[in-house]
Amino acid sequence: MKKLLFLLFIPFLSYSQQGNISETLFAQYENYKETSLAKKKFTHSDITPLIEKLKSEDTFRIKELGTSIQNRSISMISIGSGKTSVLLWSQMHGNESTATMAMFDIFNYLKQHEEIFKNLTLHFIPMLNPDGAQHFKRRNAIGIDINRDALSLQSPESKILKDARDSLQADFGFNLHDQSIYYNAERTDKPATISYLAPAYDYEKNINKTRGNAMKVIVEMNNIIQQYAPGQVGRYSDDFEPRAFGDNIQKWGTSTILIESGGYHNDPEKQFIRKLNYVSILSAIASISTKKYETIPIKKYNEIPRNDTKLFDLKLKNLSFPYLGKDYLVDIGINYMEVINKNNQDYKITGIIREMGDLSTYYGYENIDAENLNFKIGKTYPTILSDIDDFKKLNIKDLLNQGYTTIAFENLPEEIIFENYPIKIISIKDILITRDNTIPRPPIEFGKKPTFILTKNDEVFYVIIEGNVYNFTEEAK
Repeated sequence: MKKLLFLLFIPFLSYSQQGNISETLFAQYENYKETSLAKKKFTHSDITPLIEKLKSEDTFRIKELGTSIQNRSISMISIGSGKTSVLLWSQMHGNESTATMAMFDIFNYLKQHEEIFKNLTLHFIPMLNPDGAQHFKRRNAIGIDINRDALSLQSPESKILKDARDSLQADFGFNLHDQSIYYNAERTDKPATISYLAPAYDYEKNINKTRGNAMKVIVEMNNIIQQYAPGQVGRYSDDFEPRAFGDNIQKWGTSTILIESGGYHNDPEKQFIRKLNYVSILSAIASISTKKYETIPIKKYNEIPRNDTKLFDLKLKNLSFPYLGKDYLVDIGINYMEVINKNNQDYKITGIIREMGDLSTYYGYENIDAENLNFKIGKTYPTILSDIDDFKKLNIKDLLNQGYTTIAFENLPEEIIFENYPIKIISIKDILITRDNTIPRPPIEFGKKPTFILTKNDEVFYVIIEGNVYNFTEEAK
């Protein structure tokens, strides 16, 4: 049986040595994806059964490193016994979960392919901040940003990571995060779907062997991502932050690689980005195992475009709207936000104007040129609805054609509060609020949720409802 297993591994080993491991990983990803983690919001209780299940696998060694402030366990999953030690940790920030999902995909892969990394000992700490993850928040239970606690070690989670790094004296460290989806690769309209950084260990940003090795691995990972998200890789600023874990772990002698998962078009749950994490991390580990990274020139690291912040969810350009007897021509940048319900289980999307004016140097995930479209301020439907059945009887497209963008209820039905419709739904109390209308407010305002209609030849083309765009053009039907 052992001989058979060895023979089965030979083709894969030679395949990876030819530099094609990433292609195989990408093509076969669905075979290893952990299907129980299908959305970016999950909690400690969702991963605990998965960790317990790994205990039954001879491949893995599970060690509880300690507990969080609210007494949730923090575990380390280890595999292999090679000389080179690699430590990977995720969800230091509770609302940055993409790499945690990828870790469990990687565990499924390693169950069958652990021999590939026989030169390594791999250690994974998924969900370092389980209390933050419980409420999908960045900080821990007492409000500390763990990634700024490397020196003071005020939090138990910080001490756990520091102790793990010190006890292992890891050769390589992967610091796994999520970044804003509004980062773009500098001077392009491409989102920085993945951003990398070999953190500086001093203010002068010197490069020693430890940091240089991290840079080389990053170049390898960038080459891989370019195959599947061309032009969508950024390089994080390497300004030294003396309190940060990445900077200090680099300083302590572990070649540290920061991976930040950003945005990708039509991937709100970050499932494709999760796949990119899986492919690039496993490929990087393979490169470390074979020492392939040693042949990569460091200068390639600085060729990766820097991160910029020039992206919006929606960019409208050439929008002309009237105010106080004059027309004004502007561009508008709208970013979406999640409005979460009380149970933290459901949410709706609204959009806020984050910038307006000349946005010629900015980009959008979605773009609308309003040059030949007419701006129309919406009206409130005159009939106050009493229940959901009244709402279902309405033809929303007809109402929009008549210029109505808002419907009021006597009492908002629970079943529609966290739904997005191509018409604004409010409670009657929201239109009874008295305002000083001595000088009317502009129809669109910076920092507000815009609602209006764009028409052409009296036909509705686009409807913007609280920042969400609904396309009614013939092309979209």
